[in-house]
Amino acid sequence: MEFTFIITIFLIGFIGSFISGMVGIGGSIIKYPMLLYIPAMLGFTAYTAHEVSGISAIQVFFATIGGVWAYRKGGYLNKTLIIYMGSAILIGSFIGGYGSQGMSEGQINVVYAVLATIAAVMMLIPKKGIDDIPLDQVTFNKWLAAGLAFIVGVAAGIVGAAGAFILVPIMLVVLKIPTRMTIATSLAITFISSIGATIGKITTGQVLLWPAVIMVVASLIASPLGAQFGKKVNTKILQFILAALIVATSIKIWLDILG
Repeated sequence: MEFTFIITIFLIGFIGSFISGMVGIGGSIIKYPMLLYIPAMLGFTAYTAHEVSGISAIQVFFATIGGVWAYRKGGYLNKTLIIYMGSAILIGSFIGGYGSQGMSEGQINVVYAVLATIAAVMMLIPKKGIDDIPLDQVTFNKWLAAGLAFIVGVAAGIVGAAGAFILVPIMLVVLKIPTRMTIATSLAITFISSIGATIGKITTGQVLLWPAVIMVVASLIASPLGAQFGKKVNTKILQFILAALIVATSIKIWLDILG
């Protein structure tokens, strides 16, 4: 591997993981297109979609560990929410991942596009007063949270993503969880969700060892830095960054499908 290629992969992992730690998503929504297009644009070996999804799965697993570790103090992690949504999304993602083998690539892309569009619309809904709730007084409907997480898990399992890009809008808009608690808790739930995807990718031989190692190193450095930075940034700015990422992804997927 050329040194410039190593630096390129490291920077993709670093930038994606920094944003991941800051806004509370696994980061594949950012890193997937970067890994797919940037190495090829710079004249390096182009990765296939399977290779990119394999590298992304490993990277999301470690990026979320780094983000959760940075948020472990300060009361941002809602353990009840993690247990209910984490267990439901794990079951759902297993069912979705197993069932997706009978679906065409076009059908899978449509599921992803619909998910991203719903998430984009939800992020644009005004979220008044949620950040005024003290963290130790946050309440939510446990079975609604589990049910929604299960549905997200099935859809995320189908498309091979951890599902955080739609979990975050659900937690903000439907469950009314404060922004910083949503970011920290969604990282923990995404970590649980990514376990199945990571095991699946490794056992089926879809992971390229050295690019994955480089991305993991970048993740473990950048994700905690992003989380620390996110604690200092105004919550409205964090919501805007996340909304912009989700809307852009939604538009890109629909253009690919309709094109």
